[in-house]
Amino acid sequence: MKLKKIKINNIRSYENQEIVFPEGSTLISGDIGSGKTSVLLCIEFAFFGLQPGQRGSSLLRNGSDSGGVEMEFDVDGKQILIERTLKRNKTISQDYCSITIDGEKKQLSVTELKSLVLDTLNYPKEFSKKQNTLYKFTVYTPQEEMKQIVLQDSETRINVLRHVFGIDKYKRVMENTSIIGVKMREEMRIKEGIISNIEEDRVVLISKEDELENKNHNLFSLEKEFLAKSEERKKAQEEKDEISIIVEGKRNVQQEIEKKRYILSSKNEIISGNKMKIENLKSQVRETEHLEFQEDLIVRIEESIKTMKSEKENLNEEFFEISSKISSLNMKVQESQNLKGKISGLDTCPTCLQKVDDIYKNNIILRADSETNENLQKIKSFSEKKQNLQEKIKNKDIEIQSSEKRLNELIFMRVRLQGINEKKIQIEELEKSNALLGREVETLNYESEELGKKLSDFGKFDIVFEEKKIRFDEAVKNEKIVEIKVAELRKEIQIFSIQIDELKSRLKRAEEIKNQLKHISELENWLSSKFIPLVSFIEKNIMMKLKTEFSNLFSEWFSMLVSDTFNVSLSDDFTPLIEQKDYELDYSYLSGGERTAVALAYRLALNQVINSLMSDIKTKDVIILDEPTDGFSSQQLDKMRDVFNQLNVGQLIIVSHEPKIESYVDNVIKFRKENGVSILE
Repeated sequence: MKLKKIKINNIRSYENQEIVFPEGSTLISGDIGSGKTSVLLCIEFAFFGLQPGQRGSSLLRNGSDSGGVEMEFDVDGKQILIERTLKRNKTISQDYCSITIDGEKKQLSVTELKSLVLDTLNYPKEFSKKQNTLYKFTVYTPQEEMKQIVLQDSETRINVLRHVFGIDKYKRVMENTSIIGVKMREEMRIKEGIISNIEEDRVVLISKEDELENKNHNLFSLEKEFLAKSEERKKAQEEKDEISIIVEGKRNVQQEIEKKRYILSSKNEIISGNKMKIENLKSQVRETEHLEFQEDLIVRIEESIKTMKSEKENLNEEFFEISSKISSLNMKVQESQNLKGKISGLDTCPTCLQKVDDIYKNNIILRADSETNENLQKIKSFSEKKQNLQEKIKNKDIEIQSSEKRLNELIFMRVRLQGINEKKIQIEELEKSNALLGREVETLNYESEELGKKLSDFGKFDIVFEEKKIRFDEAVKNEKIVEIKVAELRKEIQIFSIQIDELKSRLKRAEEIKNQLKHISELENWLSSKFIPLVSFIEKNIMMKLKTEFSNLFSEWFSMLVSDTFNVSLSDDFTPLIEQKDYELDYSYLSGGERTAVALAYRLALNQVINSLMSDIKTKDVIILDEPTDGFSSQQLDKMRDVFNQLNVGQLIIVSHEPKIESYVDNVIKFRKENGVSILE
């Protein structure tokens, strides 16, 4: 892989800047704070986007709503362009991602683009869901982070290196195997608990099978007894049924007698009712026969009522006419009073606007008073007439009501006289009906007497029927008792059979679990005693081989940077060991330049080991060093030329503010900051 150029838009201290990366060694220089490290962060962001825990605010320029990077590089002859943007909403997040390979552009999600970048760089797929650790330890590691891994506790360092070397799978295998072993031992304890009662269940099974055999024998005896009781009950039922037929005949006779009695009672009630109706009708006939009735009187009264109603209508019309005249005269009186009021207060004529003199006003008031007096006299006269009319109308109403009452009495008398013939006919019909009913009553009395004689002949069979019924009930009770015993015993046999089947099934399952337990025990023993030690042995051998190679390379790089008075190597947990004249020195007692040399040698050795392990990754020909000479003496700076030559990579990018390094590299890119914005010189 070779980096070609990057365009930065509103990222950190950059507004809009394009940077071209030539082949060979390139120094990015400038004063502290000029934006050198920001370029390296933009390269990392272009490749992998925001990392877990990284905030968008650490990249997006303050005051900008959006920003992004475009980076061009080639891999195996393919021209690749990656675009990523950030956008400020409530938070700052990745907004747009795309990749263009040989002119073919694809817009992807953040996750899809990272996965495609890892495929393009030929990084193992196991790094797709992790931080870009492999990139950091093969291409670009900030110097402070490398010092941090040197100073970490041994367990954390080993885990990081396992992950970087791609051999943490051995640890995961052992951890997962241990988890599986714990679960298997737990499963074994559960299965041991399940089969702990297997022998006791076998004893219970034999006992229940014996008891089931005894119950089946008892059931055979009870079934024979039940058949005998059933025969006894059937025989008693046949005898009872024979007597029941005779008793049923008695019941039929009793029912027939009751029926006759009911009919006889009904007919007697009808006869009594008819007699009462005849007496009532005869009484009504006697009451109406002496009445005298004149038909022409009804006609005369009706004509008289009609005449009186007509006279009343005329009186009402005259009454309403006089009331209307009184209302009209009252209105005129009111108008005259209103006119007097208006004239009295009038000074100027509203029509001609001339002054109205008092003589004219007095004439009008006198005329109004005259009209008022005249109208009041008329009102008094009409009121007297109205009162006389009211009295006449009231008397006329009384005469009408009296005539109508007399007319209703005559009409009612006519109706009563018209019903006399109908009542005489009803009396004859009722007398004939009573004569017929009397003969039917005599017949019913004779039939009832004959049925009573027949009923007395059935009396002797009642005692026999009761005896047969008692014997039958006892037989049914005895049969039911035996039947219940048979049913209970069958239920017990059924329950015992189910329990025996369950026991057999449980014993069968227990035998299967016993075999499973044996298999799990053997497997767990193999995993704990053979498999885990084997995996641990393989991991130790690989780590030992890597440690040896790593230690040799670390010693070589350190000897290039520091005098020969120091002897360095790595312990088994990859901790740097520094000796001077056979005395081991603690890292914290080294000078600043010596500590930087340890971290740089560790970084370069780690890079070579990883590239050796993963020879197919596409980033092995690119190295980025960020301030690799912090605290170096002038003599140590001179040795960096040899280090750069020894690296032998296609593209080396160094970030440093040391002017002396400019003579050691092929290209120099200088930055400066103006008004808070980083720009190329």
